[in-house]
Amino acid sequence: MEERLQKIIAKAGLVSRRGAEQLIEEGRVTVNGKIAQLGQKADPSEDSIKVNGRLLPKLEPLRYFVIHKPRGVLSSAEPQIQSDLPIITDMVKTDVRLYPVGRLDVNSEGLILLTNDGDLTNLITHPRYGHTKTYKVQIEGVMDESKLDAWRNGVRLPDGFKTSPCNVKILEQDRHEMWLRVVMGEGHKRQIRDTVEVLGYRVLRLIRTHIGPLELGDLPRGKFRELSRQEVITLKETLQKQSKPPRRQAKKPRQRSK
Repeated sequence: MEERLQKIIAKAGLVSRRGAEQLIEEGRVTVNGKIAQLGQKADPSEDSIKVNGRLLPKLEPLRYFVIHKPRGVLSSAEPQIQSDLPIITDMVKTDVRLYPVGRLDVNSEGLILLTNDGDLTNLITHPRYGHTKTYKVQIEGVMDESKLDAWRNGVRLPDGFKTSPCNVKILEQDRHEMWLRVVMGEGHKRQIRDTVEVLGYRVLRLIRTHIGPLELGDLPRGKFRELSRQEVITLKETLQKQSKPPRRQAKKPRQRSK
């Protein structure tokens, strides 16, 4: 059955759908010996599809793992140059190659999804879908309401990026520190840490608890579990429902001036 090339490549587990689109745009994908075009369709059972000159591997069974990333682990599928830190994919031994969905910096903890399902990865991470991520953030000191409101409304980070409005709620606090729940729909690099620093405070701990409807729950730090078939179905259905754009209201016909 014919499908769009970027979808076929993502299903093969090489890259996400966005990554596949980039490969096609760069002319690194061929179908039956001809350079592919973005939007082109093919049948993986009949067509010869190559990426960077190599035949597309046979489709692997799709796997889905929720992992509670501890500090000191890199959210990467590949070892980093000049670093002996462990990588997240080494924590789950499987017969398929997995990729992290929703990265966390090395000092952050919490929920990461590992999968080889490029469609689901695209559905979760593409900005146009606007799926939220939820974090528990422990900061040093007590942030006053004016600073919290500034965070909620968006701040300008040192690299010039302006954060979008988000939800920030106090969970608990004492004289020396406070825990916050932060719900946001974007994922700029080090966004929470840099936002807190701009406001004059310091992050002590950062734990991601949700990616869209997917919850970390009570999974212990450093442990993982594989999602059941029903959990995957429910997750995809929920994400697809939440991804639907709002219906546009029909424009009223213009009245001709008399």
